[in-house]
Amino acid sequence: MMKRLLKDMLLIFIGALVFALGVNFFTIPNRLSEGGVLGITIITHYLFHWSPGVVNFALNAALIGLGYKFFAKRTFVYTLISLAACSLFLFLTEGAGRRLTEDTLLASVFAGLLVGIGLGLIFRSGGTSGGTTILAQLANQYFGWSIAKAMLILDVTVVAASVLIIGLEKAMYTLLVVYIGAKAIDFIVEGLDERVAVLIISNEPEQVLTNITEKMSRGLTVLDGRGGYTGQDKKVLYIVINKQEIVQLKHIIREIDEHAYVTVHSVHEMMGKGYKAV
Repeated sequence: MMKRLLKDMLLIFIGALVFALGVNFFTIPNRLSEGGVLGITIITHYLFHWSPGVVNFALNAALIGLGYKFFAKRTFVYTLISLAACSLFLFLTEGAGRRLTEDTLLASVFAGLLVGIGLGLIFRSGGTSGGTTILAQLANQYFGWSIAKAMLILDVTVVAASVLIIGLEKAMYTLLVVYIGAKAIDFIVEGLDERVAVLIISNEPEQVLTNITEKMSRGLTVLDGRGGYTGQDKKVLYIVINKQEIVQLKHIIREIDEHAYVTVHSVHEMMGKGYKAV
């Protein structure tokens, strides 16, 4: 338990430092912005020269206080620690940031990468970014919006508003920052262990099951199904694998039944045991 806690805290503080370096060394020196609460923090810095660390802490603390009921106890504590760490490193590196490149495109790429990697490490530890997540939860509760839709609308709204401060061209580069950051977060959270769920309907289910088990050392779940048109009973095979294993799986299936019906679905989260190789 203690080992897990220390690992989580290490990820949070490393993530917070990388996040702050991305903001203070690439975003602000090149007059770019961000989406959500971070974007508001950066815009207030451009307008009033307020400290990003202080404003980030104040805005997120207010929102966390407003939406604390949406968090589990552990997530709430980790989010508070993440907020404190991010704000502290933003404050400590505020004066150290210098313009490392005058190429706005290059700055956008590295701003997105560093901010995304930093937040990804925080998310991987079990913390959250706070602000935008809470606003999305409130929009879901009171307006019926999906969480993803609400977060997208909030980010786009902040970026659109930033046009008045940083100009249209810089706002367009900011969209690139947000996109790269989102991809970096996905990569860090999912990593190379990105998983997919595969449903297999074959006329040779037993042979397919045996070959997959033997050649891939993976367990499968056998589901009972029935053809909607023919009414015939079918055995449906269900398996969760690494994305990199899809090619091998398809090859195994085609060797036995080239007419097998196979569907592949992305898996965003898994809980419990049974996924690892047997």
